Amino acid sequence: MSSAGATAPQTVWWHTFYGGLQKMGRSLQLPVAVLPAAGILNRLGQPDVFGADGLGWTDVAKVFASAGGALLDSSLGLPLLFCIGVVIGMAKKADGSTALAAVVGFLVYYKVLHAFPEHCKPPTVLVSDQCVDYGSAKSAAATYQNPGVLGGILIGLMSAWLWVRFHRTKLVDWLGFFNGRRLVPMITALVGMATACVALWVWPPIGRGLNDFSQNLADLGAGGAGIFGLFNRALLLIGMHQLLNTFVWFQFGGFTKPDGTIVHGDIPRFLAGDPTAGQFQSGFFPIMMFALPAAALAIAHSAKPHRRKEIYGLMLSVGLTSFVTGVTEPIEYSFAYIAPALYGVHALLTGASMAVTWGLGVHDGFSFSAGLIDYVINWGLATEPWLIIIIGLCFAAVYYALFRFIILKFDLKTPGREDESEVEDVTKA
Repeated sequence: MSSAGATAPQTVWWHTFYGGLQKMGRSLQLPVAVLPAAGILNRLGQPDVFGADGLGWTDVAKVFASAGGALLDSSLGLPLLFCIGVVIGMAKKADGSTALAAVVGFLVYYKVLHAFPEHCKPPTVLVSDQCVDYGSAKSAAATYQNPGVLGGILIGLMSAWLWVRFHRTKLVDWLGFFNGRRLVPMITALVGMATACVALWVWPPIGRGLNDFSQNLADLGAGGAGIFGLFNRALLLIGMHQLLNTFVWFQFGGFTKPDGTIVHGDIPRFLAGDPTAGQFQSGFFPIMMFALPAAALAIAHSAKPHRRKEIYGLMLSVGLTSFVTGVTEPIEYSFAYIAPALYGVHALLTGASMAVTWGLGVHDGFSFSAGLIDYVINWGLATEPWLIIIIGLCFAAVYYALFRFIILKFDLKTPGREDESEVEDVTKA
């Protein structure tokens, strides 16, 4: 009795914590869904499209590049998007006032961080983000503490909690105008200010630690890409892969654009034209465009004869979704929980694809996911993108053969192979 009583609170705590992480993982999908627009706008603004090396519409190119860059800005645009996405996803019964409170908190946090440049030391002074030495007439761009996307996520989480906690608060009558929803932005402003002050002190060692970890992964070359791919797919099972992606895709590394601005993260760096970016993206193209559709075909071919037509329709749909858009969850979840062995093979092969692709010198990337749309749009930015087709076809053959063999050998209950009683129960329900 006492043993059960002792473990029950631990179980409840774990389920609450785990559920919260899953919810945050889903919340991160909202800002990620904005990235295709940013990627297309940014791509149209590149020199080889509307720019000097393409159609020659340089002013038009500037408009598109600036529009896309506003969303991909790793200092302001991306963190703000993630802040809003997280607060909407995490706050119960969120509405417009929830997002407004998060924006207020984030803008205060951002401006306080930018009041303390790292490298403006006497005799230089800060003037419009420039460290200016009036004595020598020299200036240099100021740098700041940059929690980036992680800072935006933190402000979003705190804003969500503050909104839930205070959006129904009633003040004394003479302050009644600030009751409830109108009170929350005032509180988030104070919290944003306090968070920035703390970040100025604690972020440097944390940032260096995360950067060193990511750099060590990058220094492993093809092996580092493979490790990332393996854990990316493994964490998808519990909805936490976006937590792994966030720092590497949106914050790690730096690239200076021709106009002098600096972008961070594997995705923004690739879209800005960094030829060294793509280590943590390239290997997903062969899997999402070729291998998983082949796995879907293997599942359909392995179905019982009288259900094959039904399963063909289902697998054709999810296979095309993966190929065109890079959205793979419909395929992966169709076998992940009913055939974990298959998913383990898939995770290992994803890591292998990441390693092989990077090892062969393929540098490619995406704004949303590694499907046909991003593959075509970003062809001009990629290095050796044609190899993805060859690598993808090879992985498609491996996926089809392995999936078909494992399903039939171990009689796995993939779609179309369920026991008749289970099918009848689902039909009646």
